[in-house]
Amino acid sequence: MNFQVTVLKVLVSYPDGFAMMADLKRDMAILATSGCDWTERTKRLAGRVPELDIFSQGLVERLNGGWRITEKGCAVLEVMETRPAAVPARDPPPVRGIDEPSLAAAPEATPSIATDRRKQDRKRRRRALVRRGRAAAS
Repeated sequence: MNFQVTVLKVLVSYPDGFAMMADLKRDMAILATSGCDWTERTKRLAGRVPELDIFSQGLVERLNGGWRITEKGCAVLEVMETRPAAVPARDPPPVRGIDEPSLAAAPEATPSIATDRRKQDRKRRRRALVRRGRAAAS
């Protein structure tokens, strides 16, 4: 698990991007024990910004017993989460003549509704875990 990416992801989920240390530690522990998916995701995101240092770059600031993500931190996180553009083909596709029969156009690959629904369900479950953890800590 990439610690710095996890800190950014946790802080951005809080109102105003501020979390007390106890909340931050609890949320990070939940993510650290959530399985290899989170670890792989944070490694992939960290690979997009190899020189990441959340404190020296001013992405996170320490305030009143907690940490807050800065606007610059939100912008860097957004860059990390942006999917890379598709690599253009090296050779242009051949041009068909007017007399050649056209093949049925293949449907473009779009994310399925089920995939979107699974992502939304995972987010809901994660938020519910965080809420339950906060309620238990109170």
